[in-house]
Amino acid sequence: MDFKIKVLGFIYSHVLTKVKKGDIKMSQTIRASDISLHDLKVKFGLQRTFDSQFFPEWQPAKLPEMIEVDKRFLDRAKEAYFNLIEYPPLLEDTVKMAVLAPLLNLAGFYLYPFHTKSEYSVKVSTIDGEIVVEGKIDVLVLKEQFWVMVIESKRASFSIEAGLAQILAYMLANKNQDKPCFGMITTGGSFVFIKLLKGESPQYALSRVFELNNPGNDLYTVLGILKQLEQVALNES
Repeated sequence: MDFKIKVLGFIYSHVLTKVKKGDIKMSQTIRASDISLHDLKVKFGLQRTFDSQFFPEWQPAKLPEMIEVDKRFLDRAKEAYFNLIEYPPLLEDTVKMAVLAPLLNLAGFYLYPFHTKSEYSVKVSTIDGEIVVEGKIDVLVLKEQFWVMVIESKRASFSIEAGLAQILAYMLANKNQDKPCFGMITTGGSFVFIKLLKGESPQYALSRVFELNNPGNDLYTVLGILKQLEQVALNES
């Protein structure tokens, strides 16, 4: 036993010396919720693009027609949201149940060949392995090995910007280099879509922000975008 302790002590001392000298690099693990856009830019080379041709999938001219039965359903969903926020706090699980789940259902993301995972653990690291980002995706929509959409839901009191770096970190964990990955952040009352292309120099773009406080019902457009992204995924077959 004493011999084993001496050997283990020697190994530990040897490894520690190499770490201090820089011969062995220890990775730093960061929670996705603590990551910043600056971190993603510096460590992963992520850049935002404002080129309108990069993310045409969200633009109104590309969206499918909305049928009346869906409009009536979404009008009820909007009414339910404003009823719920009168009784704060409106938590993430309530957002998923009252607003997000109906949208995903209408968009067809609960039907074959799609499937969803909740609280899905992900890990992404820099090329040199020095930085590891870990976290759990609220909702992940998949088609085979293709990540269709990563969804980050927040309390109604949070801003969309609060989840942007976190969802981008999750999207970077997608191992498909040649296919786009889409994301959506929602507070229940606000929605924004993200498109990410990894490749050698990862780039992302945002849609405009859709708000239930706007005149009319922005859920019509949100559902149209979801249906459009469903078709994009099906065409990848």
